[in-house]
Amino acid sequence: MPNAKLKRTQRLDPRRPLVFDTRTLGSASAHSETRTVPAPAELGAGMVRVPESSDLELEVQLEDVTDGVLVTASVTAELVGECARCLDEFTSSIEVGFQELFAVEAGGSGDDGYLLDGDLLDLEPALRDALVLDLPLSPLCSADCAGLCSKCGFRLADAEPDHRHPDDGGVWAVLKDLLPADEASGAEESGRAEGRAESEAGRPRAQAAENGPASNGRQQNTSSTGTSGPAGSKER
Repeated sequence: MPNAKLKRTQRLDPRRPLVFDTRTLGSASAHSETRTVPAPAELGAGMVRVPESSDLELEVQLEDVTDGVLVTASVTAELVGECARCLDEFTSSIEVGFQELFAVEAGGSGDDGYLLDGDLLDLEPALRDALVLDLPLSPLCSADCAGLCSKCGFRLADAEPDHRHPDDGGVWAVLKDLLPADEASGAEESGRAEGRAESEAGRPRAQAAENGPASNGRQQNTSSTGTSGPAGSKER
């Protein structure tokens, strides 16, 4: 969504690199232009950004329409960021295309939109919106980045092919420091056996719980039917 306010407090400086003069447009005509301009400050989001003053390659077409000037543009920019997997810095590039209408006067779009300043058009707000929204949320130094070792935090791309850590024994590892090796091993095996026994013991109970209510219901119905007959005979 555009973040440029439709009202301006001061007139644009036509010498700014992202300001275009629309007086070159005739009625219902179009004008194309290519520019290399320095990137404005704070052009980025999260873990990736466009370095300030780095080159932005612009291809811009201005088209005169009824409500103002329709801008169709593409920008190629250098990116600097931190890989979301291995946390190393990297550089890459991005190309973004966008199309926006710059209105002659404020209409029904509220404060969200782009407005011409007389004959001048400031492309920076529209370019910033399009570029920042297209930046990756989790930038990667490469698509196949292996990230960091979950045990030691070493960058796996720089590690030996056989990089690994010995098994620490899981939750039973603490027993290795408290008990002799034979007892610790026996306790671990005992714990596993107890777990298997509890699992097996739970199965008959679960099956009985499923069958029990239905069986009891049939017995209660039979008993009730058997006693209702004699009770009826005594009453007669």
